Amino acid sequence: MKFFLAIILSVLGQVLAFYQLQGHLKYEWLKNNIWVAVLMGIPISIIFMTSINLMIKHFDGQLWPSRVFGFTIGTITYALMSKILFEESINTKTMVCLFLSFLIILVQVFWKD
Repeated sequence: MKFFLAIILSVLGQVLAFYQLQGHLKYEWLKNNIWVAVLMGIPISIIFMTSINLMIKHFDGQLWPSRVFGFTIGTITYALMSKILFEESINTKTMVCLFLSFLIILVQVFWKD
């Protein structure tokens, strides 16, 4: 259960961070209210810290899997958010990166030491 909550929080954090860092490119309001974006960093940080703590607990105190999951979830989320909000195409190179990200998740979940 901790693992799934960690994944959900990580995705939420990545989506919010995407809006925080790229939102000013799409939304004039956010561009004109830069301090809103800056202050968004506080709850986003708490979300990420909670997610990482849950992952570390799930992986018996190991730090490395939480970093790999965070990077992989970030890569997938960024590609999807770029497609949804900015209509960027997902080209072959991006598809290969997404596939590799998926494989990284599978390795972390199923490869037991």
